[in-house]
Amino acid sequence: MKIKHVILSRSTTGFYFDDQKAIKSGKVSHDGFFYSGTPQTEGFTSIRQKGEAISIQLILEDGTIGYGDCAAVQYSGAGGRDPLFLADKNIKFIEKNIVPLLIGVDVTRFRENAEKFDRLLINGKHVHTAIRYGVTQALLSATANFHKLTMAEIIRKEYNIKNKTYKKIPIFSQSGDNRYGAADQMIISKAEILPHALINNVEEKLGYNGEILYEYVKWLINRINTKKIDPEYHPVIQLDVYGTMGEAFNLDISKIGDYIISLEKLCHPYELRIEGPVDTGEKMSTMEALRDLRVYLESKGSNVKIVADEWCNTLEDIKMFADNKAGHILQIKTPDLGGVNNVVEAALYCNKKDIGSYIGGTCNETNISAQTTTNIAIACNAKQMLGKPGMGVDEGRMIIKNEMNRVVALANARLKW
Repeated sequence: MKIKHVILSRSTTGFYFDDQKAIKSGKVSHDGFFYSGTPQTEGFTSIRQKGEAISIQLILEDGTIGYGDCAAVQYSGAGGRDPLFLADKNIKFIEKNIVPLLIGVDVTRFRENAEKFDRLLINGKHVHTAIRYGVTQALLSATANFHKLTMAEIIRKEYNIKNKTYKKIPIFSQSGDNRYGAADQMIISKAEILPHALINNVEEKLGYNGEILYEYVKWLINRINTKKIDPEYHPVIQLDVYGTMGEAFNLDISKIGDYIISLEKLCHPYELRIEGPVDTGEKMSTMEALRDLRVYLESKGSNVKIVADEWCNTLEDIKMFADNKAGHILQIKTPDLGGVNNVVEAALYCNKKDIGSYIGGTCNETNISAQTTTNIAIACNAKQMLGKPGMGVDEGRMIIKNEMNRVVALANARLKW
């Protein structure tokens, strides 16, 4: 079954583009929901601006439609990523360079088509990751819809994944700056992993000796213990600290490790995960620091899990981090990998290396990209999945959880038919 038409439309995402370089510089201030200051990353006209996406609809010969959304991460242009993704500029590029190549493509199978478009060169250059992300989502959707299967079933079939049943994946809910109010929402909703907390500034959110975060964690654990209704509710605590621990402790691995162990004691009996404890501003040294921090923590008998994020952007990056055990869990930041075929490959590689596969992404995605990557997480039996898009807790969790419940129920039922 071949593609007959391609329809493009401008879309909006679940959050905003933020200039991470400007924010981390400490030279900006909050003004309500705005940031005051000068942008420092190419393409930004303000430090915070509305997220943009491009929706792709692939119309097949029989009228079946495949859906995908081209979207990029909140912190575009940072940590070695592709530049800011703006719809007006890129929709013209897709119309000229991608649409003619899609017309006539046979979508009977997904994997070969995805690899072809993910590796595509235009004028000798790779296509922006957001475009590859959206095109391959649409190809996966088209293949699944044509065969009247879920996207998870197509992935298992084409990648020869042998798991007998389809299982629900724990969802990591993110709070953004609303680390107190959002934590309450997560506790009420019995979020499996919480709260994110957005610790992206040493002075205001971590403390130069880690004292601010320490007090927050103390508050969080007390909040869980006193407010949870179900006594069996036992969430994982995951804090995203954006490299601030490395800044506060001058990249001294033993000091960072000892501080993390102090947080672990506060969190007991809940498991603690620390995302992005170190960011040196460069890939190789960040990888080495995360590797060394894992070794240090394990030597001290700590059960804290380190989650790699920044600089672990591409499939090749993920393989390198996994090979070097640079962390216990690797975030597969889905828009940064380009084609969703790379998300599948990354998750399977992590599983093979006994490294936790975290199907992540960004608050700045769409419902379509979130649902697509949920199917991939289920198919690959990932360790955890990000609640996305948006920073409202409930909205992203609803999209992910409802899609997960539908797919798991349908795919498992089909195994019995």
